[in-house]
Amino acid sequence: MDKLAKCAANYVPLTPLTFIKRAFVVYSNRTSVIYNSVRFTWSQTYERCCRLAYSLRSLNVVKNDVVSVLAPNIPALYEMHFAVLMAGAVLNAINTRLDAKNIATILRHSEAKVFFVDFEYVPIASEALLLLVESLKDNPSGQQAIPLVIVIDDINKPTGVRLGKLEYEQLIHHGNPQYPGEELEDEWDAIALNYTSGTTSDPKGVVYSHRGAFLSTMSLIQGWEMGTEVVYLWSLPIMFHCNGWTFTWGIAARGDTNVCIRNTTANEMYKSISNHKVTHFCCAPIVFNILLEAKPHERCEITSKDLPSFASGKPSGTNCMPRDQQATIKARQGVSILTLADVDVKNVKTMESVPHDGKTMGEIVLRGSSLMKGYLKDEKETAKAFQKEWFLTGDVGVIHSDGYLEIKDRLKDVIISGGENISSVELESILFKHPAILEAAVVAMPHPRWGESPCAFVVLKKTASTTENDIMAYCQKKMPKFMVPKKVEILAKLPKTGTGKVQKVELKKVAKTLQISKNNISSKELHMDQTRYHLDEPRNQENVLAMSRL
Repeated sequence: MDKLAKCAANYVPLTPLTFIKRAFVVYSNRTSVIYNSVRFTWSQTYERCCRLAYSLRSLNVVKNDVVSVLAPNIPALYEMHFAVLMAGAVLNAINTRLDAKNIATILRHSEAKVFFVDFEYVPIASEALLLLVESLKDNPSGQQAIPLVIVIDDINKPTGVRLGKLEYEQLIHHGNPQYPGEELEDEWDAIALNYTSGTTSDPKGVVYSHRGAFLSTMSLIQGWEMGTEVVYLWSLPIMFHCNGWTFTWGIAARGDTNVCIRNTTANEMYKSISNHKVTHFCCAPIVFNILLEAKPHERCEITSKDLPSFASGKPSGTNCMPRDQQATIKARQGVSILTLADVDVKNVKTMESVPHDGKTMGEIVLRGSSLMKGYLKDEKETAKAFQKEWFLTGDVGVIHSDGYLEIKDRLKDVIISGGENISSVELESILFKHPAILEAAVVAMPHPRWGESPCAFVVLKKTASTTENDIMAYCQKKMPKFMVPKKVEILAKLPKTGTGKVQKVELKKVAKTLQISKNNISSKELHMDQTRYHLDEPRNQENVLAMSRL
């Protein structure tokens, strides 16, 4: 058997490019993209991708060249998820919420050869390019060049805004509709370069392979039970985030329909869901809040079938449970996706698996071909992430008796108070149940006796009114004493990254400047600061043990 060799007929590199070629053949006349008044079929989308790939090659874009793009969820960004790869290059979709300095840093670190810019982002892109030019002056020995800039004008109503001579639709017009694309030699070749949001550390360039993208897409199709009549709404700016969690390629694989919207507003989302009979969409909690808090005039009647609310599998019989129990189970992160080799929660010091008791916490570790190749130009961080044949996620979690995994926190966000490990995520989940609270984030604040203790930052609903004391009283009823926040700060909004994640690093800085609320310090704690305890006295041993739970 070992003498049977691989050949072009029986061994083809795995790549999402096969998805759009198949969509062109099988679903040629089906709607591929909807964007305001623009509608494309899969035949048209494939042709546009071929044209763009040809034009990129004409601009001397070759294998492993990085093509960056700064754009919202529009047809051009979707097309580049295929066209850039067909040219043999690597796609770098940039977070549209970043400032000029961070954009310049990404352009420099990635050594982008081409930089596509949506007309709306020309001002910030111009600023970023100026910063890039200045930074390159500081390194005269380097060979990096300024990327070729191409503007993406509004396809519905062209504005004429330019930054350089070239415009996206010009490349489409002059391209070859029969261009077959460059042949992929190795499925391990890079397909995308995505930068982390820098929530807990400096941003890093994550390199993804064609093989990994293909396998992740197949898991997506299976996990979301995607049929051939899916209408997917791009409801938040996630095409730049992990390539839209591979929905960019998954929709093509099934010949389904993408609904693109430029702005994530309640009215725009409700209209899109209603008008286009949307069946699937992804939302961060903040976007769900936009929908839930929408005013009557922003809403539309939704007549399409119920949108899926759970995609990581669930134990049998879950849907028959009371709603509170369903919510608790569905809030877990679930089980391994189909194409991961393994997932576990381990004590990383011993690499032993934690008991499946839903209580014992450890670090979540993964193994599989759908993981990243590594961090660009950062061997140290890559080696740190891949240890002992596992990928260390940096997430703290537990495994329940039914085998379902639940994330409890980031390692850096676990609060250690008097020897107790407190999950900030667990506290936040309780705070979210308060009728007046819209958003919540919990971080560590200094404590004179226990080292650190929880500090809660909350945003109230528009129509709600409550006080710190009210929230404190609520927490004291709902939590063990040692978990109760020692301070609650009510804010107008929480600081967030470009992907909508709460910047806990910033909140920790604020928490260090706050004072523990007097009404949340027990008389025992106050007495303890003034009294010298002798642990050989049984009475004092009991007091200390009791106070260690506060």
